[in-house]
Amino acid sequence: MSPFPEQPFDPVSRRHFFSRCAMGLGGIALASMLDDRRLNAAPAPGPLADPMAPKSPHFAPRAKNVIYLFMAGGPSQLELFDYKPRLISLNGQPVPESLIAGKRFAFMDSSHGTKLLGTRRQFAQHGQSGAWVSDLFPYTAGIVDDITFVKSCAADLFNHAPAKLFMNTGSGQFGRPSMGSWITYGLGSESQNLPGFVVLQSGPRGPRGGAVNWGTGFLPTTYQGVPFRGNGDPILNLSNPAGITATRQRQAIEAIRDLNLSHAVATGDAEIHTRIAAYEMASRMQTSAPELVDLSGESAATLKLYGIEKDTPSFARNCLLARRLVERGSRFIQLYHTNWDSHGGPGENLETDFVARCREVDRAQAALVTDLKQRGLLKDTLVVWGGEFGRTPMGENRDTTGRNHHIDAFTMWFAGGGTKAGAIIGETDELGFNSVSDRAHVHDLHATILHLLGVDHKKLTFRFQGRDFRLTDVHGHVIEKLLA
Repeated sequence: MSPFPEQPFDPVSRRHFFSRCAMGLGGIALASMLDDRRLNAAPAPGPLADPMAPKSPHFAPRAKNVIYLFMAGGPSQLELFDYKPRLISLNGQPVPESLIAGKRFAFMDSSHGTKLLGTRRQFAQHGQSGAWVSDLFPYTAGIVDDITFVKSCAADLFNHAPAKLFMNTGSGQFGRPSMGSWITYGLGSESQNLPGFVVLQSGPRGPRGGAVNWGTGFLPTTYQGVPFRGNGDPILNLSNPAGITATRQRQAIEAIRDLNLSHAVATGDAEIHTRIAAYEMASRMQTSAPELVDLSGESAATLKLYGIEKDTPSFARNCLLARRLVERGSRFIQLYHTNWDSHGGPGENLETDFVARCREVDRAQAALVTDLKQRGLLKDTLVVWGGEFGRTPMGENRDTTGRNHHIDAFTMWFAGGGTKAGAIIGETDELGFNSVSDRAHVHDLHATILHLLGVDHKKLTFRFQGRDFRLTDVHGHVIEKLLA
């Protein structure tokens, strides 16, 4: 006997019929995506199960959320955190051949005419930790006892787009899932009305590489980062067109859901469930997203703390939005601020342009840590700060002062979320060229971030094209010294 009726259904009966069919086939499709090697707390079966529902971690987490402050372009650690008196004293001298033999750099010859470049910034030690911070970051200097510096970070790729991919996905190749996608795939999100993974951008342009930095690769697309705007409609085309009422919109969404369920029955395509969930989330966000970006309820003291100018898009505004997203349950919030690419030349010199970048972020990033701490949110929120690489101890032969890309040693900092406040991890040589202790590779950073969230980086996997992939690939060790 055919399972399909001989007479057409009315709309309500049709929805119920498709739902019953898809509960079976759709549930099988969802079950096929889940196995005992993957981190999940399986939601109720069926096509309307929320793929972003919170899932249990492997072990007790120290952090529940992540705010990643990504300084796109590669900020110079030698102008900010890695104080090198010896480099200053050798300013203008040739680079020792032993340091650059066999090395490759993005925009300069490694062996001809390259001179050491000492910083012109003034450094001082701050806090009980005695951390060195330059005069470019006076506000950040005030929170050194709340953050952990890792001065021995290392990456593999020295050009911007692949290096950003590597820092975000663990691979320089297109098509791999971003860290935010891995985390929301593994843990879901506490937010019912906002995306689990949100991207906020500021600066003169978007980051090189664009949306692949927050893409899902081969993971279901429900876990991709959702870019928000800092003012106006948070997402383009989120508001209803003129003349479309809430009732008409709901009817349209239900009709589209019926069609999607019908297609799910016919094909067993699990990605259809992502599409259904996306429509439902978009509908809820029409109310929740405008409320998120409306800062009228924030006190004047809070706006002053961050240095926010009314209705002006900025990194400062995005930092406050990040705090508000954490309060509303979003799992992973990533802020991109450009342009830190300080080669020298127009728009990219260390004398004026780098100084401007520092002023744009210093107050707000310190305010974010302070605000989270005052509200009791820092203990559950991991704040990460850094770029895709650092800058060389050598200058570039350009019209104004600049440094080239450097992957062998650069600085990142972390706050909250179970990290050891006031710690300084790793050390570089007297010229700041190589790490001499506690080298922290990108894969180690990823493994540690997952660990703080209660996730074993070796167990968070996804089978694709016949093999189990993970964020750290076949690498990565937890940086134990970073843990509180």
